[in-house]
Amino acid sequence: MKIINLKDTQNKLFYIGGVVRDELLGTESFDVDLTYVGNAIEYAKTLENVEILKVNEPFGTVRIKVEGEEIDLASTRSEFYPKNGHLPVVCELGCELKKDVQRRDFTINALAKNFTTGEIVDFTGGLEDLKNKKLRVLHDKSFIEDPTRIIRGLKFSVRFGFELEPHTKNLQKNYLENVNYDMSFKRVKKEIKETFNLNSDLAFEKFREDGIYRLISKTPPNAPKTAISPVIKKYAHLLNPQNIWLIYLTAMPDIERLLPTFDREEMRIVESFWEIQNFCPQDDFEIYKMFEQKPVETVILYGVMTDLGTATRYLDKLKDIKLTITGKELVAMGFKPSKKFSDCFDFVLRKKITTPALSHEDELSLAREFFA
Repeated sequence: MKIINLKDTQNKLFYIGGVVRDELLGTESFDVDLTYVGNAIEYAKTLENVEILKVNEPFGTVRIKVEGEEIDLASTRSEFYPKNGHLPVVCELGCELKKDVQRRDFTINALAKNFTTGEIVDFTGGLEDLKNKKLRVLHDKSFIEDPTRIIRGLKFSVRFGFELEPHTKNLQKNYLENVNYDMSFKRVKKEIKETFNLNSDLAFEKFREDGIYRLISKTPPNAPKTAISPVIKKYAHLLNPQNIWLIYLTAMPDIERLLPTFDREEMRIVESFWEIQNFCPQDDFEIYKMFEQKPVETVILYGVMTDLGTATRYLDKLKDIKLTITGKELVAMGFKPSKKFSDCFDFVLRKKITTPALSHEDELSLAREFFA
């Protein structure tokens, strides 16, 4: 954990959750969020050499800057869910630490570490579950109140090699057999995004085999034509696609419930794939034209779900072929702008796909040949 110079003479300041879990697992964590037993906003006002950046009164949180580091301080709080599947409501600010940790998802994320003394505080048996690599919810209504915890469980399972303990697994199974679709799909998307961005075949397999897909649709995912992860890993390294998770998610035959949460670029990736998923281009020119305006995620998805050879042919051999001639040059050569310009460019492109080493002068010569 990062060393932060804050005074806590009453030992009321704690690290809670993932940062404690990661330290005990020997995993690097970048979190510096802290929880104060009491009112964190009032506590922040007492600190010296600290700049208060942002205050959220209803949730009792405050962002401060100390020694150039931005840190979020949270008041201990208890919550309740007025409507299952949606955001909880704060019912008590400044509660005792035990109440605060009991609103967490799993016992391994309910551990606290005293900021000053370093003492680990465990109200829920999280240390034992951490040792035994088990995921355990804190109460029987956990998934009913917040179904996204099921996806978080999948994420932790893949990241750390943990398994749901039997009772938690049974609670998950029971919920997935009778899903309440009146839930916040914006939160579902967030958790799916984090989980599938792990780029793991295991995550996708568990998502399918454990029935977690039912949070989105009653129809199971299609089996992809090839293992997803190795394909994505190769092109993630080469091309750095920004929406790896969508390549996994769009293997689902029905993602209608999530579509309203998509931004413009996410919709473009999905709709581009739906547009071309059944096309079978016959030569390199058709491959190029099918993919040239498509996001790279769409091309990879086509390879995973339809034809890997065609997708890799484009990404490895054709993607970087570009014409250098322009419409202005055609006009300067004496040709009148018309729809034939597009045909001319395709004519030259066919030649360049066959012979990528064609120079700019070669392209101009081919344009003259086309109009002749």
